[in-house]
Amino acid sequence: QVQVVESGGGLVQPGGSLRLSCVVSDSIFSINTMGWYRQAPGKQLELVSAITSGKSTNYVDSVKGRFTISRDNAKNTVYLQMNSLKPEDTAVYYCNQPTPDFSGTVYTNWGRGTQVTVSS
Repeated sequence: QVQVVESGGGLVQPGGSLRLSCVVSDSIFSINTMGWYRQAPGKQLELVSAITSGKSTNYVDSVKGRFTISRDNAKNTVYLQMNSLKPEDTAVYYCNQPTPDFSGTVYTNWGRGTQVTVSS
């Protein structure tokens, strides 16, 4: 069963930066599209960004120009560089493999996530 471990979250002031990491124990990680998701209190899970095996990327409008997703296939790791953070970015961040239509996720075993709190 695939294991996912997210890290890098923390408390940061508005305008600050964080870099999230996600290590995935998937032998075919390099050919999978990977995504970063977040869930804020009282809100639904949201796909924030995704990166294909060919390193094409996409982002939800609210983070475009501020967040950058990347991957290192040699380390089975996907990253999310978050700059110019806003209080509305506060959430628990998770990574998973999106389904081909991006409507769901493939890994049934979610990681614990990493908490990002943006507050002064």
